[in-house]
Amino acid sequence: MKAVYAAAVNNDNPLSALAVGDMPDPEPRPYWSKISVKAVTVNHHDLWSLRGVGLAAEQTPMILGTDAAGILDEDIPVRHGLKAGSEVVLYTFVGTDGAGVMPGERRTILSEKYAGTMADRTQVPSANVFAKPSNLTMVEAAALGTSWLTAYSLVFTAAGVKPGDTILVQGAGGGVSTAAIQLAHAAGLEVFVTSRSADKREKVLALGADAAFETGARLPRKVDAVIESVGAATWSHSVKSVRPGGTIAICGATTGDQPGAELTRVFFQDIRVQGNTMGSREDFARLLRFVEHADLHPVVDSTFDGLESAPEAFARVVGGDIFGKVAISL
Repeated sequence: MKAVYAAAVNNDNPLSALAVGDMPDPEPRPYWSKISVKAVTVNHHDLWSLRGVGLAAEQTPMILGTDAAGILDEDIPVRHGLKAGSEVVLYTFVGTDGAGVMPGERRTILSEKYAGTMADRTQVPSANVFAKPSNLTMVEAAALGTSWLTAYSLVFTAAGVKPGDTILVQGAGGGVSTAAIQLAHAAGLEVFVTSRSADKREKVLALGADAAFETGARLPRKVDAVIESVGAATWSHSVKSVRPGGTIAICGATTGDQPGAELTRVFFQDIRVQGNTMGSREDFARLLRFVEHADLHPVVDSTFDGLESAPEAFARVVGGDIFGKVAISL
């Protein structure tokens, strides 16, 4: 089968380690299900894998991809309504509760220990297969597993906010930030957003943000929670923008992970800092229901046709000037 994979690892030039070619079909595993992939999205995790972060050279070649939507190959008898031919979306964490793996196996995501989703066919534990929300295209649904699940868990679990609260989303272009804006707006939160780009500030207002500001700008008032994925460049602003007793929920550090901690302000203001990595299978099920009931649609920056276009799609993400998700349609 055709697949997109890390042929090697290269920290200095990750795209040089990217390959497209034939790879073996997934070996059948008990209590796992195969899916014919119809769409995937590119995530920063894929770039980290190419750099050798979380993926050792001796593990290559490794099929990349942590998101997918597609067609279920065979019935899953224990999952009501999931029959061969069903349109499905995947939860790609493995080992969180033992489903389909050995007891005590550490948590991992596809493309670290098990082959990823960027292939004609992929497989996950049967418990990780869910019906695709009926309001979404395959490309839109492929955005849910990583960025949207992370945003859902950040806003509703890590940040602990409720309707009527105010949040600040740092950064306006990525999959997590655009998802957080849409989810928070749909849940009745007031949403502030920062961005260096005037164009992106305009775009987030159309997504449901209540106000958009230049990065680092003083806000009209302090917020109940900050959604932080930028890291060093915005950390000080996040600490200064959250109210006493509020929360900074963090899922990434794209500009660096060693900011000045400002611990005095953190403890004097009773600020809670909560890390978050994606979300649980239960969070994913709730996300799918919310997306369908609220008729939310992930923002897709661009869609590339066929796995052979993966180098262009990856280069688009590396370039950084994107708004929403970069997808590949099969």
